[in-house]
Amino acid sequence: MSTPLTFDSDRPDVSIVAGLLADHSRAAVLMALYDGRALPAGQLAAEAGVSASTVSGHLRQLVAGGLLDVETSGRNRYFRLSRPEVGELLEVLTALSPSPEQPRSMRAVGRLRRLRRARTCYDHCAGQLGTAVLRWLVDAAALTRVDGGEGTGRALEDRLSAPVAGAPYVWGPDADAVFGDWGVDVDRVRSADRPAIRVCVDWTEQAHHLAGGLGAAVLGRFIELHWVQRTERPRELEVTEAGAEALREVLAGAEA
Repeated sequence: MSTPLTFDSDRPDVSIVAGLLADHSRAAVLMALYDGRALPAGQLAAEAGVSASTVSGHLRQLVAGGLLDVETSGRNRYFRLSRPEVGELLEVLTALSPSPEQPRSMRAVGRLRRLRRARTCYDHCAGQLGTAVLRWLVDAAALTRVDGGEGTGRALEDRLSAPVAGAPYVWGPDADAVFGDWGVDVDRVRSADRPAIRVCVDWTEQAHHLAGGLGAAVLGRFIELHWVQRTERPRELEVTEAGAEALREVLAGAEA
């Protein structure tokens, strides 16, 4: 007779989070919020393809499970991922999940090309734009790589398409000047509870892009300056004319 499985009560019960993610509709809700936005229940119902009453139940579970936060603005309630770790979890699960079939339509091909050019990875830049930003920051001595690796390419031990456990970068000697030129509040980033410097292995480029508090601050500043803007399509970013001029040196290496 087989011995029934038992669990050590001193260990975190990962089955709770796994259960929340196992439902297709709840997973669709989380992925709709993956780019850091806060959305109302009605839009999340449409994203998940379920009724308003059904999504309401899913949202209650996700909030109770600690994966979503909710805030009220007027008559509307807006939902967002509760913390960066939830976005990182979704990034890892995306990398582990079966790849979709090759796109069969020109529309789908265009979507993949736009995502490769510039997109969000939770609350920071990814794609060719994201990897070019980090590469330029290293070349400009705003950040310094400290693991002996070349440029901003992934290390052999880095998992593909996933956050890197220990970011191999530190503040560079010209960090204050470079980030100051962009209007990024470096002191605020450094003093926040969130780790300032983190990186992910980019899904399309398979090189590092900047994440963490600094990555979020950079994207936030680019949006404030109207150098990049979100499109109506989830996760897509578009570089504006002003951004193309301001980021000319960065974008010159976007396909390097």
